[in-house]
Amino acid sequence: MGRYARWALVAVVVIAALASAFFAFRPKPIRVETEQVSRGRFEAVVEEDGRTRLRDRYVVSAPLAGRVLRLGVRAGDAVARGDLVAEILAAPSALLSPRARREIEERIGAAEAMLQQAGIMVERAAAQQVQTEADAARIRALHARGAAPLQQLERAELAERTAARDMLAAERRRHAAEHELDQARALLTANHASENGPERRAVRAPVSGRVLRVLQESEAIVASGTPLLELGDPAEIEVVVDVLTSEAVRITPGAQVMIDRWGGPAPLQGRVRLVEPGAFTKVSALGVEEQRVWVVIDLTSPYERWAALGDGFRVDARITVEVVEDALLVPVSALFRRAPGWAVFVVQDGIARERQIEIVRRSARSAIVSGGLGIGETVILFPPSRLRDGSRVSGIR
Repeated sequence: MGRYARWALVAVVVIAALASAFFAFRPKPIRVETEQVSRGRFEAVVEEDGRTRLRDRYVVSAPLAGRVLRLGVRAGDAVARGDLVAEILAAPSALLSPRARREIEERIGAAEAMLQQAGIMVERAAAQQVQTEADAARIRALHARGAAPLQQLERAELAERTAARDMLAAERRRHAAEHELDQARALLTANHASENGPERRAVRAPVSGRVLRVLQESEAIVASGTPLLELGDPAEIEVVVDVLTSEAVRITPGAQVMIDRWGGPAPLQGRVRLVEPGAFTKVSALGVEEQRVWVVIDLTSPYERWAALGDGFRVDARITVEVVEDALLVPVSALFRRAPGWAVFVVQDGIARERQIEIVRRSARSAIVSGGLGIGETVILFPPSRLRDGSRVSGIR
């Protein structure tokens, strides 16, 4: 082999070694996830957790103090208006001792005597009234003929008025005597009722619906006004969501709502009925105090689709606050901050190129681009921290 041939062989070996080293130490393309910029419908939504609640809830309470018997209904039972839901035995009166009973009997006798006396006084007052009216009539006739002086007429009319007042007072005394007798008899009657068994009072359902909760399951002594059970109509369910006040100002009554992750096979449709005017303070999971407000949503999907929903069930609500048709959209996951605004990485011939863009609106999933991108261009989603302008990438659709 000649000298030139040896030099050529050495050169080939060196070049092959350099090429191998170049390809061995050359940075590998960064695998990224990509998506194309497209035109479509833009929806800005507010997403929050919510819960269901009955629009109208009725608490049935004890109408009087006593012993409530064990309720014959259970949670989930259907009831109609007027159905018996509970029974209460009135609290019995204390038993009377023989001496106390004798005192009440004597009081009844005294009251009966007073009533008889009052009746006699009424008869006497009535007789006096009749006599004074007759006397006054005769004096008026005599005075009209000039046979009786004016002074005698005035005395007769005064006696007539006095007799009428006496009659009214006698009737009032008889009325008071009747009440005293009834009061004395009531003491003895209540004691007889206690000896013969307590009085039962029926508690009936005020509306038709289902029993939500039984608050007093066992037989017990209860005070007047003690809650016994809750009633409601499962078909009258609404959704309540607490949102930040900064987002609530964008929500208007009538806005469309998507109810998702409620347990059914498909999302439900809803509509905002009310944004409550008063906010409240809530501490987040990170310990930050937030001002939030309740948004009330009516379900518009057919009842058959959500008949399994009950009171207090958890749901996810997506409230639509803005809609733009035929907008140039870019995924929010492709955006990152770059002064003075937003930027994305665009894939061109396998190379990532950083590009500044202008954003008009932004939601949780997409943003409207007003400049810097064109339809059909490919952007990188979730840009890795090691990605730089000019880096080679291999895209994953």
